[in-house]
Amino acid sequence: MNADASVARKALEQVCARGDLELAQECYAADFVDHVNALDLHGHEGIRRSTGLYRALFDDLQIRVVDQITEGDRVVSRWVMTGSNRGRPADMSGITISRMDAGRIVEDWTALDSLELLRQLGLVRTLLAAPRLLRATRG
Repeated sequence: MNADASVARKALEQVCARGDLELAQECYAADFVDHVNALDLHGHEGIRRSTGLYRALFDDLQIRVVDQITEGDRVVSRWVMTGSNRGRPADMSGITISRMDAGRIVEDWTALDSLELLRQLGLVRTLLAAPRLLRATRG
C-alpha cells in the first residue's frame, strides 16, 4: 500500500471514527483545511470539532475504507460509515479526497449524503440531537 494512502486510511478509520486526536498530529498538517460538503474546518481544532460531531451523533461509530486511488499528491478514499443513534442503526458512504504533503494531509474534500443520513435517523431524532451536536462542534 502506498504510504500516503496508508495515512489517509488511518486518518479516516482511527482519527475520525475513534477520535484519536493524538494520532491526528501524525496524520494531519497543523494548517490542515477540511471541506465537508459546505462546512470548512481548520487545523487540529477543526479535526477535534469534526470528530466530536460524528462521535456525538453515533454511539458506536465505525468508518471502513473500501477503496483507494492515489495519483500525484492526492489520495481518493471511498468509505462506509456505520453507527447507531439512540439504538437506531444508520450507515452511509462517502468519498474523501486528501491532498498530501510530506506524509501528512494538508487538505480534505469530503462528499457525503447528509439527507440520506437524516432519513435514516429521522428528522425528530436529529432535531432532538441538535443541542448535543452544536456543543460538540463548538467545543
